[in-house]
Amino acid sequence: MILVFEAPIADKAKLTAFLEADPYGKPSFTRNGYKVKDGTTAGEDKAKAYIYLKATDEFVKFAKEKLAGLAVESAPEVRDRIAKKIEDEESNAEVGFGSIFGD
Repeated sequence: MILVFEAPIADKAKLTAFLEADPYGKPSFTRNGYKVKDGTTAGEDKAKAYIYLKATDEFVKFAKEKLAGLAVESAPEVRDRIAKKIEDEESNAEVGFGSIFGD
Protein backbone atom coordinates (compact mmCIF):
# COMPACT_ATOMS: atom_id res chain seq x y z
CA MET A 1 0.00 0.00 0.00
CA ILE A 2 1.20 3.51 -0.77
CA LEU A 3 0.73 6.34 1.70
CA VAL A 4 1.60 10.00 1.43
CA PHE A 5 1.55 12.36 4.38
CA GLU A 6 2.03 16.10 4.33
CA ALA A 7 3.31 18.60 6.87
CA PRO A 8 4.29 22.27 6.84
CA ILE A 9 7.70 22.76 5.23
CA ALA A 10 8.78 24.64 8.38
CA ASP A 11 8.47 21.33 10.28
CA LYS A 12 10.57 19.34 7.79
CA ALA A 13 13.68 19.13 10.01
CA LYS A 14 11.64 18.03 13.03
CA LEU A 15 9.76 15.51 10.89
CA THR A 16 12.95 14.08 9.36
CA ALA A 17 14.50 13.73 12.82
CA PHE A 18 11.39 11.88 13.98
CA LEU A 19 11.47 9.52 10.99
CA GLU A 20 15.17 8.77 11.54
CA ALA A 21 14.83 8.17 15.29
CA ASP A 22 15.14 4.52 16.40
CA PRO A 23 16.35 3.13 13.04
CA TYR A 24 16.75 -0.36 14.49
CA GLY A 25 13.29 -0.56 16.06
CA LYS A 26 10.75 -3.06 14.87
CA PRO A 27 8.90 -1.51 13.18
CA SER A 28 10.72 1.67 12.16
CA PHE A 29 10.42 4.14 9.34
CA THR A 30 14.07 3.60 8.43
CA ARG A 31 13.62 -0.16 8.07
CA ASN A 32 10.43 0.27 6.05
CA GLY A 33 11.84 3.02 3.86
CA TYR A 34 10.41 6.41 3.04
CA LYS A 35 11.09 9.44 0.90
CA VAL A 36 10.61 13.08 1.90
CA LYS A 37 9.94 15.60 -0.86
CA ASP A 38 9.54 19.37 -0.70
CA GLY A 39 6.35 20.59 -2.32
CA THR A 40 8.38 22.67 -4.75
CA THR A 41 10.38 19.73 -6.11
CA ALA A 42 7.30 17.51 -6.12
CA GLY A 43 5.26 20.01 -8.12
CA GLU A 44 2.80 20.45 -5.25
CA ASP A 45 2.15 23.04 -2.54
CA LYS A 46 5.49 24.76 -1.88
CA ALA A 47 4.51 25.33 1.77
CA LYS A 48 4.43 21.59 2.46
CA ALA A 49 6.76 18.62 2.75
CA TYR A 50 5.51 15.21 1.65
CA ILE A 51 6.40 11.81 3.09
CA TYR A 52 6.03 8.85 0.72
CA LEU A 53 5.74 5.34 2.17
CA LYS A 54 5.28 2.00 0.46
CA ALA A 55 4.22 -0.34 3.25
CA THR A 56 2.31 -3.38 4.44
CA ASP A 57 -1.09 -2.97 6.06
CA GLU A 58 0.52 -3.57 9.45
CA PHE A 59 3.07 -0.80 8.94
CA VAL A 60 0.37 1.55 7.61
CA LYS A 61 -1.42 1.30 10.95
CA PHE A 62 1.87 1.99 12.80
CA ALA A 63 2.69 4.98 10.55
CA LYS A 64 -0.73 6.57 10.97
CA GLU A 65 -0.50 6.27 14.75
CA LYS A 66 3.06 7.61 14.96
CA LEU A 67 2.58 10.48 12.53
CA ALA A 68 -0.64 11.72 14.14
CA GLY A 69 -0.05 15.30 15.20
CA LEU A 70 3.05 15.65 13.01
CA ALA A 71 1.60 15.15 9.55
CA VAL A 72 -1.75 14.48 7.92
CA GLU A 73 -2.56 11.94 5.26
CA SER A 74 -2.72 13.52 1.81
CA ALA A 75 -5.84 13.49 -0.33
CA PRO A 76 -5.97 10.56 -2.79
CA GLU A 77 -5.27 12.75 -5.82
CA VAL A 78 -2.18 14.26 -4.15
CA ARG A 79 -1.03 10.78 -3.05
CA ASP A 80 -1.32 9.54 -6.62
CA ARG A 81 0.65 12.47 -8.08
CA ILE A 82 3.44 12.18 -5.49
CA ALA A 83 3.61 8.39 -5.95
CA LYS A 84 3.84 8.75 -9.74
CA LYS A 85 6.58 11.38 -9.45
CA ILE A 86 8.67 9.21 -7.11
CA GLU A 87 8.13 6.02 -9.14
CA ASP A 88 9.13 7.88 -12.33
CA GLU A 89 12.30 9.16 -10.62
CA GLU A 90 13.19 5.63 -9.48
CA SER A 91 12.55 4.23 -12.94
CA ASN A 92 14.71 6.91 -14.56
CA ALA A 93 17.50 6.17 -12.08
CA GLU A 94 17.37 2.47 -12.97
CA VAL A 95 17.56 3.29 -16.67
CA GLY A 96 20.56 5.55 -16.00
CA PHE A 97 22.39 2.82 -14.10
CA GLY A 98 21.62 0.37 -16.89
CA SER A 99 23.27 2.62 -19.47
CA ILE A 100 26.31 3.09 -17.21
CA PHE A 101 26.84 -0.67 -16.84
CA GLY A 102 25.89 -1.56 -20.41
CA ASP A 103 22.54 -3.27 -19.78
